[in-house]
Amino acid sequence: MTKAKKEKSATEEETTGTEKSYQDLIANINPIAQPLAPRKLSKKLYKCVKKPGLIRVAAKVKQIRRGVKEVQKFINKGETGIVVLAGDTLPIDVYCHLPIMCEDRNLPYAYIPSKVDLGSSAGSKRPTCVIMIKAHEEYQEAYNECLEEVSALPKPI
Repeated sequence: MTKAKKEKSATEEETTGTEKSYQDLIANINPIAQPLAPRKLSKKLYKCVKKPGLIRVAAKVKQIRRGVKEVQKFINKGETGIVVLAGDTLPIDVYCHLPIMCEDRNLPYAYIPSKVDLGSSAGSKRPTCVIMIKAHEEYQEAYNECLEEVSALPKPI
């Protein structure tokens, strides 16, 4: 006698309303999350992450760097791109050195409210606190648009 496992259908998951609004996500950000991308820019950044997130292609071409260790390594090696940091990462000590590294190397960076959304847009089931998006001709327009907007964000003092 075993218990029968009940699986949730996709419609049940959609009706439970587990998706949080942007304002709810902003309430959970940490104190160093500046400059925080506005809602529209956050959506553009998620889409820009998804574009190279034709995951199998991106894994071979290496257009996305995911995770603190990998992003830090390639910033030190001199790679360029947009660095996207999750604003709800705790403890802050995990990645508080990355904005300073980006400023030293003139890399544009922005915080977005959710590490879960950042991980899922990159095609991962796990939350991700840092992603570096590199330029590629397949999604150059979206990349340039995001680059301009992230560069225009006010830097913290």
